[in-house]
Amino acid sequence: MKKGKIIRTAGPLVVASDCLGAKMYDMVKIGDIGLIGEIIELKEDRAFIQVYEDTTGIGPGEPVELTGKPLSVELGPGLISSVFDGIQRPLDVIKEKEGDFITRGIDVPPLNREKKWDFKPFVKKGQKVEEGDFLGEIEETPLIKHKIMVPSGKNGTVIKIKKGKMLIEEVAAVIKSEEKEHEVRLFQVWSIRKNRLVKKREMPEIPLVTGQRVLDTLFPLAKGGTACIPGPFGSGKTVVQHQLAKWSDAQIIVFVACGERGNEVADLLLSFPKLKDPSTGRPLMERTIIIANTSNMPVAAREASIYTGMTIAEYFRDMGYSVALMADSSSRWAEALREISGRMEEMPGEEGYPAYLASRIAEFYERAGKVICLGSDNREGALSVIGAVSPPGGDLSDPVVQSTLKVVKVFWALDDKLANMRHFPAINWLNSYSLYAESIKDYWDKEIAEDFSEIRQEAMKLLEKESELQEIARLVGVESLSDQDRLVLESSKSIREDFLHQNAFHPQDTYTSLRKQYLMMRTIIHFHNSGLKALKEGINLEDILKLEIREKISKMKFLEEKGDDPDVLDLFIEINNVFKELLKKKG
Repeated sequence: MKKGKIIRTAGPLVVASDCLGAKMYDMVKIGDIGLIGEIIELKEDRAFIQVYEDTTGIGPGEPVELTGKPLSVELGPGLISSVFDGIQRPLDVIKEKEGDFITRGIDVPPLNREKKWDFKPFVKKGQKVEEGDFLGEIEETPLIKHKIMVPSGKNGTVIKIKKGKMLIEEVAAVIKSEEKEHEVRLFQVWSIRKNRLVKKREMPEIPLVTGQRVLDTLFPLAKGGTACIPGPFGSGKTVVQHQLAKWSDAQIIVFVACGERGNEVADLLLSFPKLKDPSTGRPLMERTIIIANTSNMPVAAREASIYTGMTIAEYFRDMGYSVALMADSSSRWAEALREISGRMEEMPGEEGYPAYLASRIAEFYERAGKVICLGSDNREGALSVIGAVSPPGGDLSDPVVQSTLKVVKVFWALDDKLANMRHFPAINWLNSYSLYAESIKDYWDKEIAEDFSEIRQEAMKLLEKESELQEIARLVGVESLSDQDRLVLESSKSIREDFLHQNAFHPQDTYTSLRKQYLMMRTIIHFHNSGLKALKEGINLEDILKLEIREKISKMKFLEEKGDDPDVLDLFIEINNVFKELLKKKG
């Protein structure tokens, strides 16, 4: 391999000479110990290299090995349940070999080369296949069947296909095209900077059910959609991300801990193996991949970590799975960009971030989507991306937040005031929005209830009306409001405390199905409308607010879900009977 020579080092940035023939984003090995790096700029024969490990002790004159290949990830059996660092080094394997700290320059293959996988072929000798077609499958975990696909750009006739147990480096099939024969192994290698190809992109129309009521009912995310969770320190970004990873109905979860504190990542690694998948009862790790690049790891690897996670997520999307990628937090990734940009002496943009910050963020989120995958069967896959942003002091005018909001369609605005009031999830219902509500309206109305959208709209109107009335009440006092307006305040309070507030640690309250969410919201709205009718009939507001049924409404979120939730349905009927009785006494 061709070798260059180090002429300058500046933290994670190394400049090397004698690099003619090198290409942008090629992977290189730095110094005598072989640190992993990536070329991010070329000038004449000089290469500017972003090094993904600590460069302490590396100096001018040391060799730089040019591999001629881009920074890539291995995609194949063994990804599920694994914990990787930002450049796909398996942390559990490194721990067994080296202990608690990663040795610089260590070279460990991402996927296990010694484990044998049971390959079951789908195709026969002589069968024609095209790129993206399934050659067979491996049961990687009880939850996930790993499909072995024809690599991109390969078409032809199967002239050899194996069956049974084999190592991932063994040739599973041979495909012959007009030009030559292509050997297909159980794993592929793909550049992290390059989007995986698809046939067609489609409009997301099915909600990603998370079990979090404020998200699913008021600000839904569609499968294949993009969402942003900005918020100040302590407002609950990581807890919301963990809840989404635990409870969302995506089949594969890729969690990228990008520059997060070590204790949060440790909590993730300790809690996930103990959690059960709600639909199957199996351990949650059997459908989860974690990219752990904590804040004490080299800053340059932080920049690569979200691309590593995205490429792995795209790979499972191509199998026809619904995948959800959580990036926590993209602010730390942007800070890594800023540091490298500063060391390269580039012209700084707003707040010191590089001028290309917005385009990099857009490129990342654009890789999400609902797609028709490559292959002859026209299968659908979906990749949803949820990115947390940590602006300094919770300032939403921060360039990272603003650049993210330009490309995502769901905005979950975390509010530290709500967090301080112990209202979780601390998502502000007046500032948040979802542009998917209209596209998934048909799903709600067909699959859940005909009036789901109407009930949601009524709830939003009540919350907006409450905000207006609270301003008036601060000036003139609650007592000066009309009975109808005071009932609006009480009903909105019920929506906030009995519906939007959710306890992540309560076994019944931590997750709510869409059907139960609808029934809960309908019950609150029905009580409000019944109260308005009663006021018109001359019933006193105090008599309405004293009704015992209100206490039952406040506790309905703790009811166990059984079938069609008859307990919540009973509340609806009970409200009718209570108001009939009230009118009867009056009449």
